[in-house]
Amino acid sequence: MKTRSMAAMTAILIVAPLIAVAPGPQAAAQSRPGGSARSAESTLVGGIDLDTVTIPELQARMARGSLSSVRLTLAYLRRIKSVDPKINAVLRTSPTALGQAAASDIRHRLGRTRGPLDGIPVLLKDNVNTRDMETTAGSLALAGKPPAADAELVAKLRAGGAVILGKANLSEWANFRVARPTSGWSAVGGQTHNPYVLDRNPCGSSAGSAAALAASLAQVAIGTETDGSIVCPAGMNAVVGLKPSLGVVSQSGVVPISAEQDTAGPMARNVIDAALTLSVLSGDPAPDFATAATRPDALRGKRIGLWRLPVLGAGVDALMTRTAERLRASGAEVVEVDLPYQERLAELEFPALLSEFHRDIDAYLATRKGPRDLAELIDFNRAHPQEQTCFAGQELFEQALVAPATTDPRYLAMRAELADLSRRSIDEVMAEHGLDAIASPANPPAWTTDCGRGDNDVIPSSTPAAVAGYPSLSVPAGFVGELPVGLLLMAGKNQDAGLLSLGAAVEHRLDGRRAPGTCRRCRPAERARGAGRVSSGARPVDSRRPS
Repeated sequence: MKTRSMAAMTAILIVAPLIAVAPGPQAAAQSRPGGSARSAESTLVGGIDLDTVTIPELQARMARGSLSSVRLTLAYLRRIKSVDPKINAVLRTSPTALGQAAASDIRHRLGRTRGPLDGIPVLLKDNVNTRDMETTAGSLALAGKPPAADAELVAKLRAGGAVILGKANLSEWANFRVARPTSGWSAVGGQTHNPYVLDRNPCGSSAGSAAALAASLAQVAIGTETDGSIVCPAGMNAVVGLKPSLGVVSQSGVVPISAEQDTAGPMARNVIDAALTLSVLSGDPAPDFATAATRPDALRGKRIGLWRLPVLGAGVDALMTRTAERLRASGAEVVEVDLPYQERLAELEFPALLSEFHRDIDAYLATRKGPRDLAELIDFNRAHPQEQTCFAGQELFEQALVAPATTDPRYLAMRAELADLSRRSIDEVMAEHGLDAIASPANPPAWTTDCGRGDNDVIPSSTPAAVAGYPSLSVPAGFVGELPVGLLLMAGKNQDAGLLSLGAAVEHRLDGRRAPGTCRRCRPAERARGAGRVSSGARPVDSRRPS
């Protein structure tokens, strides 16, 4: 018998008694369909409020010895068992999470911590490969045996000491299967609900990551975006989501849609946690802006262009007016702008993504057990009725199968024009007005989830930065009734650090986040029922889906 290492033996001694007292699964409390997810268990842990605590505060307590990673991880596991049955955001938890936490506690005691995420529980969207847990993209076709290796971003999280807490539900195949999907549904995980109003939608394919954070089921989470699926669910669940510049975070080992637009990114309840997570994912130090962001003059002299997007409804437009007033009161200059070329981007993006998806999903499937290419995946879905219970069809798969190859001159012309117009749409406006960032609403109020109708998704704000490969950041702006709306901030190429710094200052001034169930000061005329209805006829559905 091999001798166990001292660290492993110590981890077992620490964790075993805690596992013995861990609560079993609890039945979800009954609630009206439109009710919010009220915590069945307090967010308080040893005087710490999980809903508001930041990573630096947690690390300070762990350094003093007043908090352990095991205790923190166990608190989140307990909340998942007690709260998540109402939200359905977490697909599975890692059987090694408490062991990972115990190993972190040893490092803390020995003064050998690995960085800002050491001992911090992180949820992963279930399209990010993990060697010790299934990675399904929500599809039964990938269920069963885990991938052979971690995604590169997971390897970086592990090297940084993060506790991989589990996997979050998502829109199956990142919302790239049917023309009118229902965000947050997968054959593997079922439907994720918006924690603020449970019959409302959480938006986008990173739905589980955002909903879990809103309900305080993890400290941070990893989402992915092709166009909108980090920033829209962040806005709709009153959390922070960063879509980094293309290439800042490795896409190796992440289920793809398009190498030209895909990126993973951090999601959290505050900007500083998102920045610290990005520092580990990217290998670059996080900017030190936490203190600067709270200065009264942090926004003084900043120029922000407001892209209103009235198509998202009167409630959102009124919130943007109040947001602009608060930013101006803090010393920022806010000018109204309109981004050019948006209709042409909408015409070109979807056909280009079809070609890229066929190329990239074939390459990914060749690394996994199950269907070996897109054609086999289509056959699998036809043969499995469970795959058709909400995503009834697979029109996008079928269109991608016959789309022009990525070597075809027609495709190459589309992608070249997309890259040019998307970058110019941001660069030209920022240069003309001397802007530090462009702001817009990140989302409409959440629509009612309905498999038969699909998403009510008029969300054009994410497209310019997504197609250009530029960074975008959603921070909570406030509420329309009980439904959260985010403020989306965009900046130029590789301006991630500056955008995070500005976002921290905006977050501090707006103070736009409230935990689910606490928005009781909302005016009766803006209550949730009906507040999120937005006409979906203004834009082509399949070019504006958060994916």
